[in-house]
Amino acid sequence: MTAVADTSTIVLFHSAYGLRPAVHEAADRLRAAGHEVVVPDLYEGETAETVEDGMVIKERIGRDELLKRAVTAAAPYSDRGLVYAGFSLGGSLAQNLALADDKARGLLLLHGTSDIADDAAADDLPVQLHVADPDPFEPHDWLNAWYLRMRRAGADVEVFRYGGAGHIFTDPGLPDYDKEAAKATWRVALGFLAGL
Repeated sequence: MTAVADTSTIVLFHSAYGLRPAVHEAADRLRAAGHEVVVPDLYEGETAETVEDGMVIKERIGRDELLKRAVTAAAPYSDRGLVYAGFSLGGSLAQNLALADDKARGLLLLHGTSDIADDAAADDLPVQLHVADPDPFEPHDWLNAWYLRMRRAGADVEVFRYGGAGHIFTDPGLPDYDKEAAKATWRVALGFLAGL
């Protein structure tokens, strides 16, 4: 008899570039593995061609409003025990929501993290981070401190670093793309999700 992997409801947040095709492709990949995936458009239809343009959109909307939109998007599903996931900026938002949700089942971070409050609690929350090495937005000192703070909060953290890859190396439409690193990331991430 073959065991069937448990499936999750995943909320997948886009990067500062907005809701690009690669985000939909990632959602389709997760759905093909049997998961339900919600893909909010926090920019309400806007996308950026460069990271600089994306940061302009992000700053115009504001971090508080982006968090509010993320919470609103996740709220209808939160009773299920969500897995929060995101790309870069979306990872930062996902982390904030997961640490505030005592029903969260997991946190999958692709290319981004966030500050952690001193009183944060994430008892046994499974967390997996995939990040370029080095990454200009996630420097080594920051990641080391982030890891220690997540562990102190009680999270069960795994970090996977990809030497020579660009920042958002899983997006085939960006100059950062690294085919081998992306392939390895999805293989490991799908295994992580299947085990939740």
